[in-house]
Amino acid sequence: MLLLTLALLLLPPSAAAAARAYTALQARGRIYTLANAPSRPVAIIFGAEIYRNGTPSPMLADRIRAGVELYNAGKVRALLLTGDNSEASYNEPEAMRRFALSLGVPDSALVLDYAGFRTYDSCYRARDIFKVESAILVTQAFHLDRALFTCAGLGIDAVGVAADAIRPTGYSSASLRYSIIREFPSTMFAMFDVILQHKPYYLGDPLPIFGS
Repeated sequence: MLLLTLALLLLPPSAAAAARAYTALQARGRIYTLANAPSRPVAIIFGAEIYRNGTPSPMLADRIRAGVELYNAGKVRALLLTGDNSEASYNEPEAMRRFALSLGVPDSALVLDYAGFRTYDSCYRARDIFKVESAILVTQAFHLDRALFTCAGLGIDAVGVAADAIRPTGYSSASLRYSIIREFPSTMFAMFDVILQHKPYYLGDPLPIFGS
């Protein structure tokens, strides 16, 4: 992994830009609005920062709200909340669950993935642990191309909905700028992830969302 990281760092910026352009091209025709999104069994809601008091950051709150709207519209039957719980004091999926419950989604429709440390891990575990074959991916527009590319590379029939309801005024400019810039190296890593198809550190027994 260290050698791969060093190799990626040595690549010219043009390679990262080309990777971003490629994933954007691959995502064409697969990104929808909340109103015209096709129905899928499940929406995968990707985790993001939570604050010390356990409340979602504005970006994460936008993702959850969009997922809730899809559920309320009958577009999906379940929300897979995938995020980071690598430390006992930091639990993105549980924060996402509490916020979704506060918006009226029944607990029975919420599935938590505590080992969604990266987009690749979330997509891989959605397929292998939760047996997701078809899904709506919910995240910000700057992340959606990479998420769609990753899920497609793992064999998931995915479409996307951009969760940017309060952008740009609702996000800090520094956070938004960092997130957009980070997508360039992250997209390069995603391509290697899909090519290598390595297993995430945490897997476990299958837990199908809709039964065996």
